[in-house]
Amino acid sequence: MPDLAIETSGLVKTFGTTRAVDGVDLAVPAGTVYGVLGPNGAGKTTAVRMLATLLRPDGGEARVFGHDVIREADKVRSLVSLTGQYASVDEDLTGTENLVLIGRLLGHRKPRARERSAQLLEAFGLTDAAGKQVKNYSGGMRRRIDIAASILKTPDVLFLDEPTTGLDPRSRNQVWDIIRIIVAQGTTVMLTTQYLDEADQLASRIAVIDHGKVIAEGTPGQLKASVGAGSIHVRLRDAARREEALRVLTTVLGPAVHLDPDPVALTAQLSGEDSDREAAEQASRALAELAAAGITVDNFSLGQPTLDEVFLALTDHLATESEEAAA
Repeated sequence: MPDLAIETSGLVKTFGTTRAVDGVDLAVPAGTVYGVLGPNGAGKTTAVRMLATLLRPDGGEARVFGHDVIREADKVRSLVSLTGQYASVDEDLTGTENLVLIGRLLGHRKPRARERSAQLLEAFGLTDAAGKQVKNYSGGMRRRIDIAASILKTPDVLFLDEPTTGLDPRSRNQVWDIIRIIVAQGTTVMLTTQYLDEADQLASRIAVIDHGKVIAEGTPGQLKASVGAGSIHVRLRDAARREEALRVLTTVLGPAVHLDPDPVALTAQLSGEDSDREAAEQASRALAELAAAGITVDNFSLGQPTLDEVFLALTDHLATESEEAAA
């Protein structure tokens, strides 16, 4: 289909006895951000490397704008660019020197390479650091120069493999803004991430991958609706009472109650069949039972499901938990 940038059917990659990618089907609309969400070891990076022609699939098919990644690998490479998990620029060169070098390797004459480098350095807020060695850049600056290097020649498809791992919130927001600009200019972005808020912020569609398989796919709204009408979030005053609170809430709300990473917090998932009124009634009963048990609640909220809750409901573990599998 001409409106699809990426199509895969039954894509497989094995390493020894491990099926890192196990029959993945994807359909990525052109001109969008498509999120591939999953924990470390889920198979996200392996799938991207096959689509970028860096790994040969062991089974299935994959096409980029209709071009087969095996039979037409050279054509696919001319259409795509990849920014991996780690900076690929030369740390001993300056920002300008890195971009000019890559521009020259891409076939630009030196004046054009310098012109394009200056444009990107300004667009990414790196003009003041253009003459500094990259080894003196902050983590956020390194990610920005790395993405700039990936789009010296504007690609039709840009693969961003966990582009904000390890960045502080301000740097993450800067990278998100860059991604939005790239897509607004017509590039399709496939974004792999284990940060659910990142996928929620950027992606128009998301594939959830676990153990090498796509276990859910859709818009963020569709994925959230698939696991329930909403959720109850409780934050206790005393962390020592959390296990007791878990038993109380499970009695009132059923088994869909879990402990959050915050040591004083719990979340209960409501049924997709519950109306807003029923959800409010359940919340009132839960609060009353906690009070009757002498458990003090410092904060309480009733809201729509988050992608974290979607992932937990689908996989029984959080997206940030590591898995002992090939990446």
